[in-house]
Amino acid sequence: MSGVQHMTVGPDEAEQRLDRWLRRQFPQLAQGRIEKMCRKGELRIDGARAKPSSRVAPGQVVRVPPLPDPATAPAEVPMAVPQIGEAERDAIRRAVVFRDDHMIVLNKPAGLAVQGGTGQRLHLGAMLDALRFGREDDPRLVHRLDRDTSGLLVLARTGQAAVALARAFRSRAVEKIYVALVAGVPSPRMGTIRLALAKSASGGTASRMQTLHPDDAEEVEGARHAVTDYRVIDHAGSRAAWVALRPVTGRTHQLRAHMAAIGHPIAGDGKYGGSRQENRGEGWGAGLGGALSRKLHLHAARLVLPHPISGKRIEFSAPLPEHMARSWDFFGWNPDDLPEPIFPD
Repeated sequence: MSGVQHMTVGPDEAEQRLDRWLRRQFPQLAQGRIEKMCRKGELRIDGARAKPSSRVAPGQVVRVPPLPDPATAPAEVPMAVPQIGEAERDAIRRAVVFRDDHMIVLNKPAGLAVQGGTGQRLHLGAMLDALRFGREDDPRLVHRLDRDTSGLLVLARTGQAAVALARAFRSRAVEKIYVALVAGVPSPRMGTIRLALAKSASGGTASRMQTLHPDDAEEVEGARHAVTDYRVIDHAGSRAAWVALRPVTGRTHQLRAHMAAIGHPIAGDGKYGGSRQENRGEGWGAGLGGALSRKLHLHAARLVLPHPISGKRIEFSAPLPEHMARSWDFFGWNPDDLPEPIFPD
C-alpha cells in the first residue's frame, strides 16, 4: 500500500479529464475506483474536491490517496471497454476535414455521442485512438456537440494546442455558425435571443434546460447568461424556415432551448419542441406527407478560429448531413445560398 501522493500536472498534460490523467499514471486503476475516490473526497485538485470529469491544468497538484501495490493487490474488474470495429474507425477517419501536427477538425455525424454514457456503446471518446495518425497519445476534445447535432468538432493533438484552443473557446475568439430547420418563421427575421439557462428540475430530466428572463435568473441557482444571434435565410410559407444561428455564449442545449422558447423549435427536437413539434397550434410536418426526417435538423456548418500555434484565423465548413440535405431539397433550398457576411457586425 502506497502513502498519500501529491503529483504535479505537467506542462503537456493540460485540458485532460482527471480520470484519464490518473489512469495514465496508474494503469491498474479501474474507473469505478476513481469515481469512489472522488465521491469520498480522497482525490483532490489543489486541495479542492474534484469529479472524474474535472479538467487538470499545468502546475496543479493532484492529491492521490494510498493505493494498493499493483503487484500484490487483487485485480480490479475494469469497466467494459466498447468493442469498436475497423469499419467504424475508418468512418471516423473519413469524417476528418482538416489535420496538421497540432489539431484535427472533423465533421461529426448526427447520432454519434461525443462521450460515453449509460448504455452508450459507440461514442467518439471510444474511437480517439483511431485519430492518432502516428502520435502516441489520443487527441483531446476541446468543446462539445450534442449527440444528435452534426457538424464541425475540434480536437487538440498536443497539450500546448489543447490549452490554446480551450482558451480561444472560453474567450469567444471562435465564431460558430449553425444552420437549422425550424417550425414557423421567426419575426423579426434577424435578432438576438437573451434568455438565461438553468437545469430544469421538472420531470426528473436533469439534462433538459429551462429558459429564464435575465431579471429572473438571479433567483435561480445555477442559471447562466446565454445569448444567441439568429437570421432567417429562407422559408416555406409560414410553415418552416431555414435559419442560421450564432451562439455568442456556449451553454448546454442553448440553441435548441432558445429557439423553442421563442416559439420556433428545431425540427426533430422532441426534447424541446415536443413529439409533434407544435407551433401556432399546428403539428410539425402536418400536410407534408411525412416527407421530412424525424432526426434533429441542427448542423454546425461553419467554424472560424485562431490556429493554436500560429494564431492565424482559419475557416472550416461542413456540408449538411444526408437527412438535412433531403429536407433542403424538399423545400427547394440551396444550402450554398448563405449571405456573406451572415451576421453583419
